[in-house]
Amino acid sequence: IAGMALPPPDPQFVLRGTSAEVNTLHFYCGGQEPNYPILFSGSSNGLIHIWNLKTRRVDTILDGHEGKSVYCVKAIYGKDRLLSKSQGRNQKICLWDLAEGRNTVTDSIFTENVGFCKCSLLKVAQQCWLLAVPGKDLDEVQILELPTKTSVCTLKPEVDAKPGMPMCLKLWQPDFGSCPFLLAGYEDGSVILWNLSGGKMLSRLACHQEPVMSLDFDSEKTKGISGSSEKMLSVWSLDEQQNLKIQKMHKLVNAGIADVTIRQDKKILATAGWDHRIRIFGWKKLKPLAMLDYHTATVHCVSFSDHSRPSERLLAAGSKDHRISIWSIYNQT
Repeated sequence: IAGMALPPPDPQFVLRGTSAEVNTLHFYCGGQEPNYPILFSGSSNGLIHIWNLKTRRVDTILDGHEGKSVYCVKAIYGKDRLLSKSQGRNQKICLWDLAEGRNTVTDSIFTENVGFCKCSLLKVAQQCWLLAVPGKDLDEVQILELPTKTSVCTLKPEVDAKPGMPMCLKLWQPDFGSCPFLLAGYEDGSVILWNLSGGKMLSRLACHQEPVMSLDFDSEKTKGISGSSEKMLSVWSLDEQQNLKIQKMHKLVNAGIADVTIRQDKKILATAGWDHRIRIFGWKKLKPLAMLDYHTATVHCVSFSDHSRPSERLLAAGSKDHRISIWSIYNQT
């Protein structure tokens, strides 16, 4: 990453007004304002906020999760359809219609699981998505097709595998239209690669001593990264035989990574730390590039905007301190 300008020590601006912990963030970049993406945030009080980054204020508040913590928010079929998931005794997944100023839940799915696992969503055809969510049994992952809500398969480790609960999920496919895969991080610190067409476990790798809190995967380089409650980031790769292998372990100053995300251009990644800090690394060699220090409590989530113009690339971080910090991070090259 030659020529990357290090971000300033202060955020570009801060969004306040969620009055609760911010658990999840999602940028949508196809709105009316080409220079200003829309930012969705999900909070521990069950509310979803839709932020206008031009005015830096909330445009809309969605309330469909009965006060249960929202752990996943994603725009599907453009900005007028939203998927959100809350965590509670009955995990509720809501599909929202936001067209023409509406804010109605058009459909909901209940999954019988009590974990904190964020769901994963993958577009597999023009009007068709796959959704991975924790299943009914402790160690299961359920794959559903949207909008039909049909069950595609249930991924359940063999009896003697015992990885514990799924903690984080990432659906991906090598090319659009090819067979999808799922990478799942589990309670025992392992990452498992699943083939969805046969519901088979292809590879399992012990990445951490503690539960895998977050992972992301770069399907172009077939390598991924995961974080846990330890002082360690694990970088692993997938070989042509579909075996997962550890590539590098990176020791951190402080323990606890709540979230890790690779930017869409695959040049940098960000981590959300229990130590209140956001760290930026080069993805090629995991070289530390910057430490962003603003929040006064655990940073729960980090998200990059996927703007094509580098000067408009933003990073958002959501924290237990009820605030969302927005940073401007770009390549000058």
